[in-house]
This record gives sequence, structure tokens and C-alpha cells, in this order.
Amino acid sequence: MKRIIECVPNFSEGRDKKVINAIVGAIREVEEVQVLNVDAGEAANRTVVTFMGEAEAVCEAAFRAVRTAGELIDMRQQHGTHPRIGATDVLPLVPLSGITLEECASLARTLAERIYRELGIPCYCYEAAAFTPERRNLAVCRAGEYESLPEKMEDPLRRPDFGPAHYDERTAHTGASVIGARNFLIAVNFNLNTTSVPLAHEIACDVREKGRKVDGQWVRGTLRGCKAIGWYIEEYGIAQVSMNITDIHATPLHKAYEEVCRAAAARGAKVTGTEIIGLVPRSVLKEAERYFGCNAIEAMHLDDLRPFNIEEKTLPI
Repeated sequence: MKRIIECVPNFSEGRDKKVINAIVGAIREVEEVQVLNVDAGEAANRTVVTFMGEAEAVCEAAFRAVRTAGELIDMRQQHGTHPRIGATDVLPLVPLSGITLEECASLARTLAERIYRELGIPCYCYEAAAFTPERRNLAVCRAGEYESLPEKMEDPLRRPDFGPAHYDERTAHTGASVIGARNFLIAVNFNLNTTSVPLAHEIACDVREKGRKVDGQWVRGTLRGCKAIGWYIEEYGIAQVSMNITDIHATPLHKAYEEVCRAAAARGAKVTGTEIIGLVPRSVLKEAERYFGCNAIEAMHLDDLRPFNIEEKTLPI
């Protein structure tokens, strides 16, 4: 049985097409791998590439992509709205068929070790590949972002799982990467009829599972398995609630959409549309259509910012 996995690396470059094309070209050098989607965002200055294939081929393509990104992206010059810690910011392996999450975690650890050994790029391991419970959380690994690396590298408790004991010129150029294994998630932004980042952030805190601190205590939000922040996207001229749905069974996309709409309305704002980052399973849209009783694109305004092409934006699962 073939072991088929998906890889969804996020690169800290969304503006320079030559750099993006070079990274995607490095992935395509591995013939057994299929590139499914390339999603670049100028304001976030971030590109998400989705590709799949047999496990060993995907890991080789991922390594080549990390190498190319490390050569072409200088983190000392990088700025954008999205949190980031390195040229290849985060790289998850996702089991699709014939392979378990635990096996993907082992592959991710091996890949992280190779990236540091051969390329000199420090790596954290997260989610199922984490060596410690707290590092399962991406936010813990990326805390302080790229700018915090000099301090973190000097701290044995916070330095990368694979990397030098001290901050060096190589790390200054490439930053660090967060490599891991996880189940499928949906990356989605909900567009708001406001430019207010504080308002978008309050809505995000209302709905995300982590919630917010009230009188020194964490009060959980309304959506299980969801992470969210609020930000402003200059190229669109709007604020968004940017969300990762990490448990699509606990919180289907249509439920997240309705809850963000409710939370926005409660604060005097309105959701004008939905932006899918990367790919979404076609079954998720079919489930939304059954729930709304109409076309999912129309119901959640998936084409608010640009046309939504079913063939290009969905996985056939």
C-alpha cells in the first residue's frame, strides 16, 4: 500500500514572484510529487504551497523547498502582517492514506534533523512531532517570532530542538523553521466591514478556543479546535479574523462562519465574506451546502475577494 501524505509549508515571502517560483520549482523537481495549490498573499508576505505524494518523495521535495527558501529569503529584510519565525516558517506533514499520524511525526523529526544537519537551519518540532508537550502548540514554538531568536538561542529551555547553542549568521539569515505532523486543518480568513484591528481581535478572542484572559483567568471562546487572531490586510483595505480550524469534526467550516458572523454582529460589525487559504476538502463544502440548503460559495461568500474555483481550491476528499 502506498503511503500518501500532504505537505503544506508556509514561506515568508508573498511578493517576489521569482522567489516563489523558485521554491515551487524546487518542489516540482521531485517528479513523484504533485503540486496542488500555490497561495501567495502580498500583505501577509507569505506563501502557502500544498503538495502531495508518497511519503519519501514528499519529504525530499520539502527539503529542497526549505533549502531554496533559505537561500533566497533573508529574514533580516522580511516584514509582513503574519507571525513568522523563519524563511520556511512552518512545515506540517499530513497523513492522507496508508500512513498514520505517528508515522508522519517520525518523518517530520527526521526531516527537521536533516534540515539542520545539511542546511544549518535551526528547527523546532511541533504538534504530533513535538518532543515536549508544550511544543505541540505552534504558538509556543513561534513565540516572539524571528526577532526573539537571539534570546531564545541562548536559553536551553527555549532553543530549537535541532540547532546551534548560540545565535549565528546562518540563523540571522534564515531564521528557524517549525516542522511537524498534524491532521488536516482549514486555514480561513473572515472578512469584516471594518479596518479596526482591535475590533477584529476582540471577535477572534470571542470565538477561538483559547479565548481571552479576564481578571487573570482564561475564559474560553465558543469554537472548539480553533485558533484565531485579528489583523488588517492593506491590499484589501479591510480587517479580518484569521483562523485555523484544527479539528474540522468538532467545528465544521459552516459552524465557524456562522459563529464569527454572530460574534461580529454582537460587536456592531459584519462578516462580508470568507477567504480560504490553501485547499479545503470538497466534503467540507458539501456539508456546508446541506446545512445552508444552497451553494456553499454563495452562502459563505467565498468569492468576496476573488473568484473561487472549485477545481483549484478543493481536495477531492
